[in-house]
Amino acid sequence: MSDLWTSREAMAATGGTTLGDWRASGVSIDSRSLVPGDLFVALVVERDGHAYVADALAKGAAAAVVARPVEGIDRDRQLLVDDTQRALEHLARAARERSAADVIGITGSVGKTGCKAALARGLALQGATHASGKSHNNHWGVPLSLAQLPATARFGVFELGMSRAGEIRSLAAQVRPHGALITAIAPAHIEFFADESGIAEAKAEIFEGVRPEGFAVVPADSPHTPLLVARARAAGIQRIVTFGEAGDVRALAVEPDADGSRVEVDLAGRRLSMRVGLPGEHWAHNALGLLAVVDTLGADVEAFALSLADLESEAGRGRRVSIRLADGEALLLDDSYNANPTSMRAAISVLAMARGRKLAALGAMKELGADSQARHAELAAPLVEADVARVFTVGAEMAALETALPATLRGGHVDRAADLVQPLRAELRPGDTLLVKGSLASGMGFLVDSLMARAA
Repeated sequence: MSDLWTSREAMAATGGTTLGDWRASGVSIDSRSLVPGDLFVALVVERDGHAYVADALAKGAAAAVVARPVEGIDRDRQLLVDDTQRALEHLARAARERSAADVIGITGSVGKTGCKAALARGLALQGATHASGKSHNNHWGVPLSLAQLPATARFGVFELGMSRAGEIRSLAAQVRPHGALITAIAPAHIEFFADESGIAEAKAEIFEGVRPEGFAVVPADSPHTPLLVARARAAGIQRIVTFGEAGDVRALAVEPDADGSRVEVDLAGRRLSMRVGLPGEHWAHNALGLLAVVDTLGADVEAFALSLADLESEAGRGRRVSIRLADGEALLLDDSYNANPTSMRAAISVLAMARGRKLAALGAMKELGADSQARHAELAAPLVEADVARVFTVGAEMAALETALPATLRGGHVDRAADLVQPLRAELRPGDTLLVKGSLASGMGFLVDSLMARAA
């Protein structure tokens, strides 16, 4: 594996000191997932990373970035800095400055992680590509992802997230993308904003980091499109491409099925036919935005379109898993990582196309502010329209949905996801399709793990 950081390069980037002569092939902040050869950065977040330095080095870390010397550890393998978070950001800045990669930044209320993965996967067929890991989109995830950017990469794809105004501005200044994609504006984290326009303003902060001569790709059919376009122009961006029903890149026809969609695309005057391998109208929409990015970037858009045919969802983000029952199998749609009203409706639309009896286990949506009860209750109509047979709800906020549902659809309401394991096991029949979705704090991932483990 090639070197990512030498001790001299890391010292120059961070302003730190080390007595050792070491070489690191990666960067890590978690001793549990560390790979031998990584440079371990002892962040002080929920836990003090200095307590895990010995474990990291025992697992093969090349060295550790520390804000204070760790006793009992070889000083040659410690890079001493003033502040480990700042040091990680300095490594990120140095990696970005030495990179010649075409870099794309992605944000949005929904779809950013899936779009990041799909874009990185398709671009990797055209050249060495580096992308943010998992959902590394916050104040430590973005610099961590940047610090891992190889100097030889041709493309870089980074996800930028936020819950409050000002956060994306700081992240975009680190990423400095050549192109920025906003997937959609929706009422995620609206508890911290006066209205959706405030969310759009916060997402538009990404444009402030776009490099000179860069571009922006924004949804065409949002009520916030004029605001996004105006903010992009105010940031000095001249190339602005829209995607959607009325966009520069638009769908001429969409033929959905349970496994994906066939889409005919008008790509700024050129016609393109493609298969999108993930189900749901939202994924056909996402694909248009990705095509706009690839085309504006100057990469091979036809080759990229082919890569969309065999997309696969990640765990917690629409993954499809067969779970064994005593006398057959059921299909689990694992969308348990997060939720807001828009992504809930998208997931329900996917469930609507499923074969067999349809069930839903839905956890509370967090950070919705004063309208939380109404936004939960409003999910009753799409569930009825999707012909869902039974709906199980989790968390205080979801009580509003249970009340709004017809009595025949109510599968049961519980406070904790763990309390649904037994009722769902008793309810599932061979041929059923079960959607599990909710905000991370609602614990629906535990429910998914338990169903899969106990069924196996």
